[in-house]
Amino acid sequence: MQTNFTALQLENKRIAEADPILRSCVHCGFCTATCPTYVLLGDERDSPRGRIYLIKDMFEHDRDASPEVTRHVDRCLSCLSCMTTCPSGVDYMHLVDLARAHITETGQRSPKDRFMRRLLASVVPYPGRFRAALLAGAIAKPFRRLFAKAGLHEMAAMLEFAPNPFSLLGRGASKVQRIGAVRSRVILLKGCAQQVLRPDINNATARLLSRIGVEVVSVKGAGCCGALVHHMGLENSAVAQVKRNVDAWWKVIDVEPIDAIIVTASGCGTTVKDYGHMLKHQPDYEYQGRQIGELTKDIAEFLVGYDLGPPKRWSSLRVAYHSACSMQHGQKLNEQPRTLLKNAGFAVVEIPEGHICCGSAGTYNILQPELARQLRDRKLDNIDHVKPDIIATGNIGCITQLQSGTETPVVHTIQLIDWAYGGPCPKGLEHLKDRVNEVPGSDSEIPELPAKAVATQR
Repeated sequence: MQTNFTALQLENKRIAEADPILRSCVHCGFCTATCPTYVLLGDERDSPRGRIYLIKDMFEHDRDASPEVTRHVDRCLSCLSCMTTCPSGVDYMHLVDLARAHITETGQRSPKDRFMRRLLASVVPYPGRFRAALLAGAIAKPFRRLFAKAGLHEMAAMLEFAPNPFSLLGRGASKVQRIGAVRSRVILLKGCAQQVLRPDINNATARLLSRIGVEVVSVKGAGCCGALVHHMGLENSAVAQVKRNVDAWWKVIDVEPIDAIIVTASGCGTTVKDYGHMLKHQPDYEYQGRQIGELTKDIAEFLVGYDLGPPKRWSSLRVAYHSACSMQHGQKLNEQPRTLLKNAGFAVVEIPEGHICCGSAGTYNILQPELARQLRDRKLDNIDHVKPDIIATGNIGCITQLQSGTETPVVHTIQLIDWAYGGPCPKGLEHLKDRVNEVPGSDSEIPELPAKAVATQR
């Protein structure tokens, strides 16, 4: 694609970064076939190619973000399926992030939209606030239809995801088995929404890692990875959250090297692996950001490098593995989770249209509820065709999104792996226990000791 930026325009860091990305697009249109919003709407402006044209025009003419550009960029899920398909290697991920930052600075949003974005940015990344908001949402959930009738569809969508309030009480770190000889040391990113909605995921991760001799270091001061505000175009807030994590983790890394930073939410993993890029204009942080990005591994990516031995439980349960967009397109991790599930004895079944997003995409299912609902229902229809006993995925957003529309239990992949190798039955799968066989000669369930036996505080 030809661009016509002036030398003065190219002095702007944002334009200088966008220019080579725009030039790499050859207009082929392969991206349209795999773009979820184009598949649903059939509007060129809701395809990656169409958005690239809109962004190019906006940047070349030094325009503030128009309502049209804002609307079509907002509809992008950042699923990155287009990047998997693109034969020219267009860096669409970073281009759309540049556009979002420009829209935040110059665009004109409605008061309702501004309020919702501020609310999400100020609540979800902070576990204490998020837990309180979910408790309040659970109380207001019966009235969600009234919010929808009043035109507050985003608020109604938020209430739709509010869990049973009793499920949020008394939840936290569980007890795990004491480790033997330490084979490696890792930092575990606790995350923000995940540790409130599904703390069992991190608990299962700590249990499984401890059983294979991996010391899990719990780092004080680390928090949200920054993905949520970053994808809403809040560039300064995202960089601040990234710096906070870098500062916290580097204090540990600087004292004693670690082998990996483990992430159990693939959306977070895609972002943390990109810290070097996000901090490229921060001289005091760029090197540390690159190093942290290189250390970061999804839990499935990390575990395939270990011999877990034979499973302690074996089953023929049919598991529909939903590969989160941030896993298959963002991190290019396709076979690792499937291999772990198969080795653990599960029958992994493939989902038709597996490359299409489920509609979660961070806060997308709240800010774009109708499109998100259509994508969720399309995904669940495809899952129903393979008749699974369980749906497994590696991202908390996908778990929450899919579970809101189906009775089939949705769990994190690591919970199934932990169960197969001696951990407790994941919540919601109790009705399937009679279809899981204990392997002769193995302990039915590994005894557990206080978490402090494996979680070293730093």
